[in-house]
Amino acid sequence: MHAWIIRGTIALVLTATTTAAMAQSTDHTEHAASMPMNQSGQAMNHADHMAAMNDNVAGAEAVLTAYRSALTAREADAMIALFADESFVFENGKDEGSFANYMEHHLGPELDAITSFVFGKPTVAVIRMGHMAFGRETYTYRIELTDGRVIEREGVATSVLTHGADGWKIVQYHSSSRAPRSK
Repeated sequence: MHAWIIRGTIALVLTATTTAAMAQSTDHTEHAASMPMNQSGQAMNHADHMAAMNDNVAGAEAVLTAYRSALTAREADAMIALFADESFVFENGKDEGSFANYMEHHLGPELDAITSFVFGKPTVAVIRMGHMAFGRETYTYRIELTDGRVIEREGVATSVLTHGADGWKIVQYHSSSRAPRSK
């Protein structure tokens, strides 16, 4: 291929890419309509909005902590409120579908058989990236069932959360556990 054809092709690609990037960076109408208001009732500019979100990592951590608390209290409605309608749950190698499906077909029926659910040694760490947050947790837990069985496990979880008008919601949750290792 001739060098002038290659240069022309590269110039065309760069022009198209630059034009698309400029159009994307200057059209904030849709995004601005969803931005929160500042104290005077004016819409925050994008930089202020992003700064406010980056200062609020505790909000995403609070959602993960609230999920663990609602689980130990066996409060289904409180758990459901923490998940986005379109969510994904994975547990111990199984795709459980949305949180609503997980609650209806897996977790919900188990809640009735639990007499005690206690977490030990929980850790939560969250990394924020704009309107998204990525959480990772470690913990132990002990479950006592109505039939007298006791389940003790070490567990880990990873989460993806998104921030919208209703605050932080979990959109993907993946947990796994195993029997504690002998020391």
